[in-house]
Amino acid sequence: MLPFTKFIMPMKSLKKIVVLSGAGMSAESGIATFRGAGGLWEGHMVEEVATPEAFHANPGLVLKFYNARRKNVLESSPNPGHTTLAHLEQDFDVHIVTQNVDDLHERAGSSKVLHLHGELVKSRSTADESLVFEIEGADLNLGDLCPLGSQLRPHIVWFGEAVPMIERAVEIVREADVVIIVGTSMQVYPAAGLINFVRPNVSIHLIDPNPPEIFMRNLTIHAMGAVAGLELVRSSISPG
Repeated sequence: MLPFTKFIMPMKSLKKIVVLSGAGMSAESGIATFRGAGGLWEGHMVEEVATPEAFHANPGLVLKFYNARRKNVLESSPNPGHTTLAHLEQDFDVHIVTQNVDDLHERAGSSKVLHLHGELVKSRSTADESLVFEIEGADLNLGDLCPLGSQLRPHIVWFGEAVPMIERAVEIVREADVVIIVGTSMQVYPAAGLINFVRPNVSIHLIDPNPPEIFMRNLTIHAMGAVAGLELVRSSISPG
């Protein structure tokens, strides 16, 4: 007699949802986009506060600027849109690729978040960029040093710097079964180029109160804010 062998049904893999989120995602939490008229961020030109050259020329000003942004984030809370994405993990394999530097996706409960432009709540060494640290409180100051004795800087991808996570983001987008674009006009590169890696026949949902003109197959546009749009999309893709 042949020995009894227990037959185990293979587990069904979860459908993979990839979310591309931008500033509009956090706007409903009261986090300003910081980009105003004339290209000003809180009264500063981008070149003054968001480039490696700016940090070299006036590190105190740059740190003060990001301390104000960090304080804004720490005083804010995830909105229902963030929560909706976290709840989707109950039924789907959800990956979030965000241009945002806040941590609201994580605080809402999302477990797979890739930050293209860095993380405001972290600092890194100016001597070794692989040395990354959590910031305690809101402030990063002159004289805050890494273990190598070098000044710490915001863990942010500044203008003129490479986007180190873009290749991983491409891999994630290529594996998507559903793509949700929320709170971003997809006009800033290299993030905007990610939609070019979506496989044919994958459904794409674009959520934006003022949607840009994007012409793609299988694209559904939801001309509304992030919170309402995500709830609508959740209802349309939920199993059963």
